[in-house]
Amino acid sequence: MKRISVKMLRNNLLDIPQYSLPPGFRIRMFKKGDEHHWAKIEASVDEFENERAALEHFKKEFGPSLDEMSKRCVFIENQDGEAIGTTTAWYGDLRGDGEILGRIHWVAIAPEYQGKKLAKPILSAAMNIIANHHSKAYLTSQTTSYQAINLYLNYGFEPFITGPSCDEAWELLEHTLNRKILK
Repeated sequence: MKRISVKMLRNNLLDIPQYSLPPGFRIRMFKKGDEHHWAKIEASVDEFENERAALEHFKKEFGPSLDEMSKRCVFIENQDGEAIGTTTAWYGDLRGDGEILGRIHWVAIAPEYQGKKLAKPILSAAMNIIANHHSKAYLTSQTTSYQAINLYLNYGFEPFITGPSCDEAWELLEHTLNRKILK
């Protein structure tokens, strides 16, 4: 599948779907030292070439904001206390107009735990955090993450069209997901 970047927007944070974790898993917040767990998880899903590259990215993007991460970065732990999933209820300026929105950022579940009904609960947890700080949320993704995009659509995110490549991306996603997305 052709990889095309996409952006999605949720215009309000009302009626966020709520899902519980399966037995044996728990959600917890980031604490100092978790940057290594974040890097391991993100590298495991091929977001980075290796853990070292992921850790360098973490330090650059979040290093100055570790206090904020303790309020906005969520982990899933397995029954052994191992961090196996993460996402961040971050923030940013989607349109470049100065309006700061909540942002679902760096969603990842370690490959051996994918398909175990963990994505919805971690997304619900992050969306709940965002709703405490913002009235809207956005995210960025790519067409190759079509399963995640399907999840985001089910959570009320809609395509945010910024140019001609967006039409191609969403038409490809409509075909792949066999659902009407564009209005």
